[in-house]
This record gives sequence, C-alpha cells and structure tokens, in this order.
Amino acid sequence: MTAITANDLKKKGVSLLDPILKDEAEVVITVRGKNRYVVLDMDSYNHFRECELEAALLETKRDLAEGQYVFESVVDHIRRITDEV
Repeated sequence: MTAITANDLKKKGVSLLDPILKDEAEVVITVRGKNRYVVLDMDSYNHFRECELEAALLETKRDLAEGQYVFESVVDHIRRITDEV
C-alpha cells in the first residue's frame, strides 16, 4: 500500500492518485508522518460498501434467528430510542 503526504497531494493535486490507484487498491495519505486518510477508487469503495451491507444483513438475520428484536408500535419505538439517548 502506497502512502503519500498531504503536502504532496496539496502540491500535485488528485492527478497524483491516478497512477497509484491503477496498480493498488488504495492510497494512504499521511499528515505529519501519521496515516490519516485512505483513498479508494469508486469500484473498490462500492465493493467495500456492499461488504458492509452484507455483514449488516447477516447480523440482522442472526438477531432474528436468536430472537434479539423488539416488536412495538412506532410511538413506542420512538419513545424507547429517545429515552436511551
């Protein structure tokens, strides 16, 4: 995984990212020597989001199978979630 400095990105702009993203899935941007940001191309980002959504769906199915849910009216739901805050 290639890392570039925020200063290089500031000087050279986003054109600095294109050649790196052709060969690698992501680019790390460092600020004062520390990794701060990750840049992905849109295909990689969309794949990442699909994986997150799939994981959320699997978690929801598991919760349903284990009975970890509440059946209630909208009013009761709003009351419960605002009381928990």
